[in-house]
Amino acid sequence: MEKRDYYDVLGVSKSATADEIKKAYRKLARQYHPDVNKDNPDAAEKFKECSEAYSVLSDEKKRAQYDQFGHAAFDGAAGAGGAGGFGGFDFSSFGGAGGGMEDIFDMFFGGGGRSRGGRQAGPQRGSDLRFDMEITFEEAAFGVEREINLTRDEQCPKCKGSGAEPGSKVETCPECHGTGQVSFTQNTMFGQMRNVRPCSRCHGEGKIITEPCKECKGKGTVRKTKKLKVKIPAGVNDGSRLRVSGEGEAGMRGGPSGDLYVYLYVKPHKFFERDGNTVLCEVPINIVQATLGDEIKVPTLDGQVTMKIPEGTQPGQVLRLKGKGIPSLRGGNRGDQLVRIKVVVPKKLSEKQKDALRKFADISKDNINPEEKSFLNKLKICLNNK
Repeated sequence: MEKRDYYDVLGVSKSATADEIKKAYRKLARQYHPDVNKDNPDAAEKFKECSEAYSVLSDEKKRAQYDQFGHAAFDGAAGAGGAGGFGGFDFSSFGGAGGGMEDIFDMFFGGGGRSRGGRQAGPQRGSDLRFDMEITFEEAAFGVEREINLTRDEQCPKCKGSGAEPGSKVETCPECHGTGQVSFTQNTMFGQMRNVRPCSRCHGEGKIITEPCKECKGKGTVRKTKKLKVKIPAGVNDGSRLRVSGEGEAGMRGGPSGDLYVYLYVKPHKFFERDGNTVLCEVPINIVQATLGDEIKVPTLDGQVTMKIPEGTQPGQVLRLKGKGIPSLRGGNRGDQLVRIKVVVPKKLSEKQKDALRKFADISKDNINPEEKSFLNKLKICLNNK
């Protein structure tokens, strides 16, 4: 059977861009994938056909050869016409060297490449570390410098991270030639496919250490506890995260260290609460202070300040202290402190105090604010209707 034109197989023009070719293949691969067409033998053939077309047209060199010579450019090479499914078709072209079915899985699952497992040869970045720190309300507001004890893997000072005893020989792995990976051909339902796996001889390291370092036992790192000063900036909040660059675990084979992430937890304050950069608190006053006004002492993050209580202050009224809140984390002005007034009604009065209040009530019968008058009128109407 004569092969169809690769452009016709994918349904694209000969001037199609690489992105257009990839989108066309992705659509067809989803449509004809054998996993979703188990009862349709023709689907496997169409999937094989579009996969072969994509492998050529997605590669610039192969596409140029195909445009010039057609199918003849690949006769006798790794074509798809032989027996056994894909007839020895090399899928490594889908995802770069040793890519296997990586690009196909990317298309089906939207990934950015799937890990093959095992370790990569060459330098590797160290792991990040997490440290939880509890600080006070005031420390969160104004900042603080804390010293912590951090246990982590550090580069071995004897072998400098190589894992080999100084002066000993480190050989390139003859099995993988220093790549840390070996390729192999696997028979699948789609035919033969090339894949890669970590080298079993060097365990993915790419090198063989003939004499491991006696101090780190060949790991290249040693476990140590270090005292580290961490500066907490002013204005942080509960749950804030600080990044300390390069203070994580040591890298492997000369790779850079990871980072340290400090998670902050702010202890609740017995008097203050916080809303952004605003400090909230509640202050009790008596009915005389609320009625006649007064000056009272109010706690702030900077110590006590004098605040004026206006005449006729109502329960729940909020007064503002400018610039007594939390400093902005990005710099600039501080927030404010909001003081909610709690008018405390006495539970026990002397007879003299009661008489004074009765006289005040008699005098104030016609001096009720509009809100109270409205409420009393509604109450009278309600009682008269019963």
